[in-house]
Amino acid sequence: MNVVFVHGFWDTGNVFRRLHRELTAAGHTCFAPTLHPRDGRRGLADLARTLAGCIDHGLPPAAPFAVVGFSMGCLVARYYLQNLRGGRCVPAFFAISGPMRGTATAYLYPGRGARDMRYGSDFLRELNAASPALEGIQLHTYYTPFDLIILPPGSSHLPGVRPTRIGSLLHPWMLTSPQLAADILQKLARLEPAPRPSFKAFVGDDVRRL
Repeated sequence: MNVVFVHGFWDTGNVFRRLHRELTAAGHTCFAPTLHPRDGRRGLADLARTLAGCIDHGLPPAAPFAVVGFSMGCLVARYYLQNLRGGRCVPAFFAISGPMRGTATAYLYPGRGARDMRYGSDFLRELNAASPALEGIQLHTYYTPFDLIILPPGSSHLPGVRPTRIGSLLHPWMLTSPQLAADILQKLARLEPAPRPSFKAFVGDDVRRL
């Protein structure tokens, strides 16, 4: 199965290196672009459009792929899937510690991307209004009760989706959790795999809006 990773606030595609390694070892083909600006200062919809360009460039039309988002990247991925009609070829979306309902820490940073992650933002209202576009996609959410970035930790939950609790003590440690990797691998194994890898594996590919 092809897998597209979407990184979080100020991260790069390299943040997924452990997941990338484990999924690749299991036969999956992974693509982890770095989206700019990494703090989303032009808004998360802007990053979602950049993500769409990366996918259009790296994947043949109608090639199936799963999406794995982390933190802010969960919202970027959701916008791509829901508002940019990216979900047509996506059988599953894995959301790791995403501020689905906003987070208090978003008030500590300026910029449009941070404002998009605040409670009740126009961006979140738009996402929630378009949520029926996720129908037909397997949705999986992960959270840690010890999260100090996604506040409250329950903001990582999506309505109607049973969340998976991961015992990571820190927000960034979610991506190094053996429990998380095992669960994603198990769920990917249930999906119908692509017959052949359809693009090269990249980690931290540097992608900028022109």
